[in-house]
Amino acid sequence: MLERTVPDFSLPATGGGTFRLSDQRGRPLVIYFYPKDSTPGCTTEAGQFRDLHEQFQKLGCDVFGVSRDGLKSHQSFKAKLELPFELLVDADEIACTLFGVVKMKKLYGKEVRGIERSTFLIDAAGVLRREWRAVRADGHAAEVLAAVESL
Repeated sequence: MLERTVPDFSLPATGGGTFRLSDQRGRPLVIYFYPKDSTPGCTTEAGQFRDLHEQFQKLGCDVFGVSRDGLKSHQSFKAKLELPFELLVDADEIACTLFGVVKMKKLYGKEVRGIERSTFLIDAAGVLRREWRAVRADGHAAEVLAAVESL
């Protein structure tokens, strides 16, 4: 998947708008996929992207979080953590399928379909430059920031 132009897609976003990948051209962006709003790992990850948001912005890079949760859940999660970036609703798994992040996972001993925590760095031309799969939430945002700095 690396070093290829990512196909355009659009998803509902917090803040009342629609995210369209093609509208993001001209700036690098980070899209991170996470399993569920307000769960411990997802809260840690979102909080660390929040805490480093100003540094991402200084590099001209936007950050977007994506899960299958609905808009109401996203808005509540965003407000609770005071996230300065938008969360995208992928209830129909459009972006999840495009990036191949839905996997069979074990949850309390049962097999369930869920999002594997994954992050993608897309450059200003819309080309995928870096991907992280099955990431650990803690410390991940700093690793992504270092990759943006090296673009």
